[in-house]
Amino acid sequence: MNNEELIKTVDFKKGGGLVPTIIQDFNSKEVLMMAYMNEESLKKTLQDGTTWFWSRSRNEFWNKGATSGNVQIVKNISVDCDGDTLLVEVVPKGPACHTGNITCFYRKINFEENSNE
Repeated sequence: MNNEELIKTVDFKKGGGLVPTIIQDFNSKEVLMMAYMNEESLKKTLQDGTTWFWSRSRNEFWNKGATSGNVQIVKNISVDCDGDTLLVEVVPKGPACHTGNITCFYRKINFEENSNE
């Protein structure tokens, strides 16, 4: 699939112009973060090979790592079966989370420890 075909496959209308975007480490397969892309941020990502998102809180484009240096080099982009979620596989050049953690998903519930049995 080429870039134009990929963009046409994504249903931006369903989410009010935004699609949830899961960022996964290309090598370890660990989920690093979730952010939102609009059509323009997807185009920017495809053009420059690093992740671009739409910040809902700041209402502006956000190039991951532009300030911190923790850029994410894009290896693959997949669209889910409904066309309303993206999976972006990256090689991270530092932590994904603003807290300094490798992943934003560092808080976990261990079901074995928390079972009612």
